[in-house]
Amino acid sequence: MKSAFNQLELVGRTPLLRIESLSRLTGSDIFVKCEFMNPGGSVKDRAAKFMIEDALVRGDLKPGMTVIEGTAGNTGIGIALVSKVKGLKATVVMPKGQTIEKVKMVSLYGAELVMVDAVPFANPNHFYHTARRIAEENPKDFWWANQFENLSNFKAHYTETGPEIWEQTEGRIDAFVTSAGTGGTLAGVSRFLKEQNKLIKTALVDPNGSGLYSFVKTGTFASKGSSITEGIGIMRLVANFKEAELDDAYQIPDQELVTIAQHVRDHDGLLLGSSSALNVAAAYRMARSLGRGKRIVTIACDLGERSASKLYNNEYLTTQGLKVEGISIKDL
Repeated sequence: MKSAFNQLELVGRTPLLRIESLSRLTGSDIFVKCEFMNPGGSVKDRAAKFMIEDALVRGDLKPGMTVIEGTAGNTGIGIALVSKVKGLKATVVMPKGQTIEKVKMVSLYGAELVMVDAVPFANPNHFYHTARRIAEENPKDFWWANQFENLSNFKAHYTETGPEIWEQTEGRIDAFVTSAGTGGTLAGVSRFLKEQNKLIKTALVDPNGSGLYSFVKTGTFASKGSSITEGIGIMRLVANFKEAELDDAYQIPDQELVTIAQHVRDHDGLLLGSSSALNVAAAYRMARSLGRGKRIVTIACDLGERSASKLYNNEYLTTQGLKVEGISIKDL
């Protein structure tokens, strides 16, 4: 490998890892794209890099301006990292209640952190609207990344993540599944893979409390319940998600992702974040439904240290009505 001259040269080209225990149980190869190996620790480094670099090229973002974004965590970390490397300032607007680990990471990268109440999207004080409003009121000082509608997000995964997966599998891939926060990863990868082979099955996985599963299945947004996951699942159609090429959708309850997370930790030494665990749970379910001999790829968005205070906190899980003992992956 060549030497990198700054952190941004380390974004992307992440390994593909076969999860041995789940592959053995299903008779199919289940792979995760190790996005936790990006310099900021998550898949969102890709979108942050593309959005900021494209904005600089267009002239929308100029030296001396501040990048601002509303985010549940990982995009904020990516924005803070990329801004620091580019010599820009960053402001991250986050809803209260996210894991303390993510909040600390944003601050450690030197971004200004604005915490707001966790309110429904229709509320003008929602983190999305707060970031947009600050940028609109100070257009000479702030550039709003707008990750949900900014198609540089989709572009990052269509031009890099998807091709990487195709190359790493040598074109031998039967299915791809992942969750959607903005839809950028899902859309970019699914679109690219479908263009290579239309027979590849592509699917969304959604947590309880999100409406995307209902939208894919019925064309209407509807949701029920809630989830311990953060930063994934939405109740509106955004520009990045519109680009997705999907065959199916799964909805997976928290108990299933908790059990999967504990299983791969104990059997494979793989400590997944909550969205990563949801993705792997979907890949496991997909493998069982498709039958033996398939090759399925999903995204390991980040590692478990960013979910430690929730996903790996037995006391917290118990308060959410989730079992931490006495349940096996074979019970799913």
